[in-house]
Amino acid sequence: MQRILGAIAALCVAGSIGITAGQPVFFLELPPAVLPHDIGSRTFDIVGTVYSGGAFYWMPTTGDRRIGGRSAVAMSRDGRTVIGNALDARALENAAIWRGATGWRVLGSFAPDSRPCHAFLSEAFGASHDGLVVVGLGWDGCRYTHAFRWEQTTGVVDLGSLNASSTRANNVSGDGKVVIGWQQEETTGFRQGAKWIGRREELIRGPNGVVGEAFDANRDGSLIVGQNCDAAAGAASAWTWTAARGVVCFPVIRPATLPNLPYQAAMLATSEDGGTIGGALTFGLNSESLVWLDGRIYFLKDYLRSHGYPNAFRSWVNSGFITSVSPDGQTLVGYGAGPSTFQGFVVVLPTRELKGL
Repeated sequence: MQRILGAIAALCVAGSIGITAGQPVFFLELPPAVLPHDIGSRTFDIVGTVYSGGAFYWMPTTGDRRIGGRSAVAMSRDGRTVIGNALDARALENAAIWRGATGWRVLGSFAPDSRPCHAFLSEAFGASHDGLVVVGLGWDGCRYTHAFRWEQTTGVVDLGSLNASSTRANNVSGDGKVVIGWQQEETTGFRQGAKWIGRREELIRGPNGVVGEAFDANRDGSLIVGQNCDAAAGAASAWTWTAARGVVCFPVIRPATLPNLPYQAAMLATSEDGGTIGGALTFGLNSESLVWLDGRIYFLKDYLRSHGYPNAFRSWVNSGFITSVSPDGQTLVGYGAGPSTFQGFVVVLPTRELKGL
């Protein structure tokens, strides 16, 4: 830990990261079983979920501070609000908000009398930058699950479905106005990329039809990223959508070092301008982290090994997923299958001129 703190201290200037274009990449393995999901306004403010269950808030000066609940999926930019999931008085899992001393506040589902599906009433997947808008999925019995959007003035709002099948909100734009996620196709069960503005749902269409599910958006929803750009082609391909260009596909070629599995390419997290996008080439938990820098793709393991970390992920089973990218594109967090259990990591990139997409 002293070595880690010394390295971090060398990078920090007046409470913020001071890496410049001439300095190296910084790579840090988090403790085993600590799985990060989101980054706060400061590079080393991280929230996530402990592999055995429960939310944590991690800083290098404190380590992983356990904050209860079941999981944490997002954090406000000021670091004061954590969004995740917690049990209510009936031991049902709910989307929930944590604000320090006040503990976890559960949000319920679409109505006070909504029925759970087994032990689940609702689940959070993302939040706006100020932590005042929460999105995810809610249940009213096990017949279907629908995407929801919550804020204080409206409570949990059912965003509905274009058919009789399920929907889910994976995230929301930083300003809380554009919800993104998926709509299940009735016949095949394929998760079609979708976005909601207000309560109006729209499928996201690429060059050859509806794309796969959407995972992240920038501050105003003018940039959205996701997976499975062309399901009919059968090739691994992630995608971006912008208001100016529509959907652009990013195919990923499987390296010969990976087993011949039906991988999907997923863009899971983006910087504000799309200059840095993180994700994975994944088949379930058989997954390797990917990073797109100004549209050019790198396997994270290879990128780190060519930028000062020749042993990056050397003893790991795989490098897993990048789960969050800071708005400036400088910091990445994620987790993979470590030497003994699932394990998180942090990568800080040199400051550079991001070109966007």
